[in-house]
Amino acid sequence: DFFLELQDTSIPEQEHSNEILSQWGARYGVECVATTDCHYLDPEDAEAHEILQCIEHGKNLDVDRPKSLVPSEYYLKSETTMRERFERFPKACDNTQVIADRCELEFKFKDDQGRSIYHLPQFRPENIALDAEFDLVAFFHTEALKGLKVRFSELSFKEKIKRPNWAELQKKYEDRLKDELNMIVKTGFSGYFLIVADFINWAKSNGIPVGPGRGSGAGSLVAYSLKITDIDPIQFNLLFERFINPERISMPDFDVDFCQDRRGEVIDYVSRKYGADNVCQIITFGKLQARAVIRDVGRVLGLSFSETDQLTKLLPDELDITIERALKMEPRFREKMETDPKVSQVMRYAQSLEGLYRNAGIHAAGVIITEKPVVTYCPLFVGRDGDLVTQFDKDFSEAIGLVKFDFLGLKTLTVIDNAFKMVRNVAIPGSPDAEFTLEQMNYEDPQVFALISSGDTDGVFQVESSGMKDLCTRLLPGSLEDLTAINALYRPGPLGSGMVDDFIDRKHGRKAMAYEVASLESILKDTYGVILYQEQVMQIARELAGYSLGQADLLRRAMGKKKPEEMAKHREIFVKGAVKKGLRAEKAETIFDLMAKFAEYGFNKSHSAAYGVLTYQTAYLKAHYPTEFMAALMTTEMDNTDKITKYIG
Repeated sequence: DFFLELQDTSIPEQEHSNEILSQWGARYGVECVATTDCHYLDPEDAEAHEILQCIEHGKNLDVDRPKSLVPSEYYLKSETTMRERFERFPKACDNTQVIADRCELEFKFKDDQGRSIYHLPQFRPENIALDAEFDLVAFFHTEALKGLKVRFSELSFKEKIKRPNWAELQKKYEDRLKDELNMIVKTGFSGYFLIVADFINWAKSNGIPVGPGRGSGAGSLVAYSLKITDIDPIQFNLLFERFINPERISMPDFDVDFCQDRRGEVIDYVSRKYGADNVCQIITFGKLQARAVIRDVGRVLGLSFSETDQLTKLLPDELDITIERALKMEPRFREKMETDPKVSQVMRYAQSLEGLYRNAGIHAAGVIITEKPVVTYCPLFVGRDGDLVTQFDKDFSEAIGLVKFDFLGLKTLTVIDNAFKMVRNVAIPGSPDAEFTLEQMNYEDPQVFALISSGDTDGVFQVESSGMKDLCTRLLPGSLEDLTAINALYRPGPLGSGMVDDFIDRKHGRKAMAYEVASLESILKDTYGVILYQEQVMQIARELAGYSLGQADLLRRAMGKKKPEEMAKHREIFVKGAVKKGLRAEKAETIFDLMAKFAEYGFNKSHSAAYGVLTYQTAYLKAHYPTEFMAALMTTEMDNTDKITKYIG
């Protein structure tokens, strides 16, 4: 299985190497194989490739060099060309087929039941040996049910009596937990939940701050029971099907926030548990976009900064603009290229290189964990700090069944943790402050909501900007539900549509809360009759048209993507289902159009609720422990000096 490689590059030294290698092959009975060192498709791309090398190494191109020095042989050669070039070594060309025939590679993406194959490690608790019998599903059920009981025990008597029909509510939790467990087991994701719960609970037990949740995972009661999240999905009216849809099964994805200073410790724990060769970071690629490639090529070809700056300023201010599109949209840009030979040369090479990868980096949060060493599934490279990194990016890694776990570093968690430590350090021994923890925080404190409503929110998570301060002073939030809404409202769509003003007017009674049909009140009352969340679209489809929540999630996706064919199909299903449940067809069509309009701006409530909790926690610390909170900001990130100065002033 060992061959000596002969290459064709038209470099004299290479010809000499080929001769020596063929002699060694004859002497030692080793076959030779012919290859071409390919860096571009056509010989005409040689100069563009040379410029790309100059960009990578920070060099300028000597435009007056002899053209004979440009290596133009690193292109993809045809079989005819290769056989002509290796006429002296005909068997070397034949051996390319010999090697190809020996290669056997089959990608298997589905199992026998047609489900996607994921290369997750086999989860085992610490106290169970690898060779011992272990029922993963039974363990998963036991841990989730045990975790729910712990959550119940954490509720004080005072909180329980505030909730009407506690026994009935308890049954509601238990029934939903069982439904979620059955769905997770059916989709084959039990091990995934246990892996995530394991490293999150390890972090918590080692004093590493973990976020309350983020993304649609906060809608899972199983995640809440396993302490993956700290958001009660029933309290916030969140939907599990927004996270795992049984009618469109895809890998769930928990995005987990950790204290930015100690995130690395959690990754180290995972490496120790599953093996260093089975844990890997993910590559990212920086592409040469229009502005960057013009600047880079201009520099390599000797243009001054001001000359390239003039060119890039002529590019239309459009997301992902291309040079070709810019030439069609901007006459001055096209005229510059047609009248200035130097600019024309820059543009010719820039267009050849546009879209190519400029550099490789490492995904900010994504970590792959696999059953066997990662190199079993994909090629690797070593990053600058010696970290193992996949050579496949996030999307290609997921396509071959590798599972990405997001370990995000969030500065706010570090601030909160530092503030709590300072509060306890300066507290009088035995006082409530000396034992103060996050779990003891009162989430209905008028003083906290007064602070947020005043706009004095420097340093408060998510509501620091001038626009957010303005929204807070106008909306005057008085509950966690309002803070959840603020996170969903402060986006370009709602701000530009008049939706925000409508929401505020309804909250303050300046506009009546009207519902198209009475049954919408239970779904929309928390948002004052406005369809604000994607989950509300799903609930409306279930309530009015008899959709399952899985089907409703497909409707939500179709509305978000605005695909006419899918929308037409769902309109017919919705109207037919609504009529069957007693609604007039005209009214059903009106409600469908209303849903479609708001679905353009609809936000994931699970994510908004989780971040609303962090907003409240930071506001609570600022309201009750301003000195410790601002000091924590200062010690966490020195860029906050301006905020400290302003606060002291």
